Amino acid sequence: MLRIITNVAEARMELRRIGNRIRDIQIADREAAVRELFGRVRRIGDRAIFEAGAREPLRTTGSELDAAYQQLSKEAIDALRAAYREVEAFHRQQLLHPWVQFGAGGRVWGRRYQPVDCAGIYVDGGQSAGAATTIALAVPARIAGVARAVLVAAPEADGRVHPAVLVAAQEAGITEIYRVRGAAAIAALTYGTETIPAANAIAGVGDVDVALAKQLAYGTTGVDGLQGLTELAIVADDSADPAIVAADMLAEAERDSMAAAVLLTADIDFARGVQKAVEQLLPAHPRRTLAEKAIAHYGSIAVVGSMAEAIALANEFAPERLALAVRDPWALLESVRHAGTIFLGQETPLAAGDYLAGCDRALPASGGARYASGVGVETFLKASRLVQYPAAALEGGIATLATLADLEGRYAQVKALSLRQQLDDKSAFG
Repeated sequence: MLRIITNVAEARMELRRIGNRIRDIQIADREAAVRELFGRVRRIGDRAIFEAGAREPLRTTGSELDAAYQQLSKEAIDALRAAYREVEAFHRQQLLHPWVQFGAGGRVWGRRYQPVDCAGIYVDGGQSAGAATTIALAVPARIAGVARAVLVAAPEADGRVHPAVLVAAQEAGITEIYRVRGAAAIAALTYGTETIPAANAIAGVGDVDVALAKQLAYGTTGVDGLQGLTELAIVADDSADPAIVAADMLAEAERDSMAAAVLLTADIDFARGVQKAVEQLLPAHPRRTLAEKAIAHYGSIAVVGSMAEAIALANEFAPERLALAVRDPWALLESVRHAGTIFLGQETPLAAGDYLAGCDRALPASGGARYASGVGVETFLKASRLVQYPAAALEGGIATLATLADLEGRYAQVKALSLRQQLDDKSAFG
């Protein structure tokens, strides 16, 4: 049963419980197992990957890549290509541009961006999730200009990577594809093995073991973030259709038994309408058991006093996805401070973020939207600062620099400044 809460304090506590639901998983044993796996991959490479369940060969063959196109319908291939075009257009807007500023005396400040040498994309999921995620993560790497991007995909039960994933990868410019599942894939991309290259940046989503693996990888290589469990918050008024809101909540619940689906509204009658619609839709759902479990444990409807109060609760929750199913979503947008993706208006389907905008994969969850962002072009770029201070730009400033260096006890730094000053004085007098 989807609960309706009418007390704001109780609603706040419920959202905190849902946001911290990862604690419902026994993390300690899994963390120890992932740490041990990382150590083995670092020491013995491929052998550890095979011991973790991978099959020979690790890399997909050229014939498998070619055959993937024959195994999909024309409609499926056209849909993947359409998704690629939309995702590419979305991420193209994020490309960072270098800048240089010239100041007095020839002083130069600047910033330049370079792609990482090798990007590792991890995909964990079935036919649709894997293909869509591949496009969403591979396209930003391509736009960033990464020279070598590799895909490591969790294989199907028969040991093969789903053809939709193989086609999606090729459409996004990736032909180097390996079949490894879970934490072992992240470990391989972190340290490199005899077969799989070490990546300078890893992007991807998976289960809790994958999140723990990325936490261990951080510091040895770059990671896109420590994504948690999937979640959706909907802020809705009485202009929204209860059946559509209910379907959206179930679309979130069907992702995972620990997925969270939350509705925030100021209208009790609307809340009851959504509750009833969920109950009517669930019996016919092919994944009824999974969705029912998610709704029962991590679904909630909070009825508050105003839309402002609803947004305030949404900001506290800081959801992975936030849908504004209201008359004027733009009027509320400025009040939203923390959300991975924001869907504007009920007419905007959540699927648009999943498959077309490419902004709905690898998002910060479990409150991570307070301080982090989803995968974008910048995930695969690194910045270098440019600094030039010729003698003319430092005129009168050497003494200040020497004082600051001396405050930190930087003897050699002060000496270097003195030597430069002497060199400049000699140059000035020929």
